[in-house]
Amino acid sequence: MPNIEKIYEVLQNQFQMYKTPIVDLVAAQTKDPFKVLVATILSARTKDETTAKVVKFLFQVIDNPEDFNKFTVEEIEEMIYPVGFFRNKAKHLKQLPGVLAQKFNNVIPDEIDDLIQLPGVGRKTANLVQAVAFKKPAICVDTHVHRISNRFGYIKTKTPLETEMALRGKLPEKFWINYNSYLVAFGQNHCTPRNPKCDSCPISDECQRVGV
Repeated sequence: MPNIEKIYEVLQNQFQMYKTPIVDLVAAQTKDPFKVLVATILSARTKDETTAKVVKFLFQVIDNPEDFNKFTVEEIEEMIYPVGFFRNKAKHLKQLPGVLAQKFNNVIPDEIDDLIQLPGVGRKTANLVQAVAFKKPAICVDTHVHRISNRFGYIKTKTPLETEMALRGKLPEKFWINYNSYLVAFGQNHCTPRNPKCDSCPISDECQRVGV
């Protein structure tokens, strides 16, 4: 069984060497849960470089949820293109101020069950916002977390939801907040989906290379 304490420590050190994932960067720069939420929504199915360019422009005109009321869906589409599924995301962002006003008194909620009531927010997004924006223990499972957690043999699951539940039952809670950030950075830079750099992997001694 892989030593998760050792793996976490190594990936924590590696994280300092990599380019910071866009959602973490937005959180560090703005300390604004609203902007973290928007960046997280936009980042789904989108490369970080693309999301970074879009949020840099978007946040010049959008500073709070109510600002989306100033624009039509079509105008929001133009502002967030070329992120993946930009038309659906534009609709969700247009709906966001109304839902926040009606249900949450214009405040970004910090609980999973509340966050998933927001337009365009599923469990992955909700967990990431809870962890990154509010620094509350949460396990966000994206493709990197799902793939790498199975690849080094810590869990054996078939779906992201199974991975989230397995990690909730097994991963020490002290690791929850940063687990996604560390594995995303590692997955983007080293443990890639195809042709991972196993020969130079800093956790090779702990990795079972499942499926490689």
